[in-house]
Amino acid sequence: MKAIRIHQPGDASALVLDEIPTLEPGPGEARVKVAFAGLNFIDVYQRSGLYPLPLPAVMGNEGAGVVDAVGEGVTEVQPGQRVAFAMHRGSYAEAVVVPAWKLVPLPETISEAQGAAIMLQGMTAHYLASSTYPLKAGDTCLVHAAAGGVGLLLTQIAKKRGAWVLGTAGSAQKAALARSMGADEVILYREADFEAEVKRLTGGAGVNVIYDAVGRDTFLKGLNVLKPRGYMVLYGASSGPVEPVDPQLLNQKGGLFLTRPSLAHYAANREELLWRSQELFTWVEDGSLQLRVDQTFPLGEAAAAHRYIEGRNTQGKVLLQIR
Repeated sequence: MKAIRIHQPGDASALVLDEIPTLEPGPGEARVKVAFAGLNFIDVYQRSGLYPLPLPAVMGNEGAGVVDAVGEGVTEVQPGQRVAFAMHRGSYAEAVVVPAWKLVPLPETISEAQGAAIMLQGMTAHYLASSTYPLKAGDTCLVHAAAGGVGLLLTQIAKKRGAWVLGTAGSAQKAALARSMGADEVILYREADFEAEVKRLTGGAGVNVIYDAVGRDTFLKGLNVLKPRGYMVLYGASSGPVEPVDPQLLNQKGGLFLTRPSLAHYAANREELLWRSQELFTWVEDGSLQLRVDQTFPLGEAAAAHRYIEGRNTQGKVLLQIR
């Protein structure tokens, strides 16, 4: 079968289309014929070596397709069933073997492209707004990269929970997109200092929580616009990793909370995985959550897809189409 692998860490050119053996599912596993794979910044971190992998490594952490074989003892899914998954590497391939408990059945109304587009970023947005800092009516939040894949979904879920949403974006077009998804105010970070703008827009009060996937470029300034006992939720590092922080700084800035969550900690069992994914599917079905696919690349153009997301060009989800 065809798969995109890296043999050494590097830039996008390290992604190679290889022919590899098709694996058989073992006990508790299922094999999925992949239709679409979702791209995420964790893929870039793994490809570059920031998150080291055993090599050679098949890339991709999210996908959707059809189960074509199951191992011994599998009861969660059956052959012929359409499913989606996240938090399991190997989706940039024609087939992947996945622990069956991680596979979520797709409702009839949700396409395989939508399934691949919503699992990782949608459940990330869900846990951020519903669990890490559970937003409530009257809260104010700042969403960095509000027009990105997670940002657009997070903005919508934050509004569903009654929050006032400030966002940052890199262009007027992206700002308009974030506003169309419910953002109350969007700061063009290339034209204005977001710290000063957040203070102005909140009358100096600051925000209850910052959802930050940017990292190095935004982290320290963000601490200056949190309310006392506010939450800095750092869930990515698209601009690079944050430098080490003296915990005393959190005291000086107002007794702040700092957390670095990941989806694996918020979908750690099948019950929680099904709860989050099925709530997302319901919202997509009833039209209260808009899922935007920005670009779809063929499997052989994975390098171009990585360059696209690294260039901060995204306005929604980026997919690889495999069949």
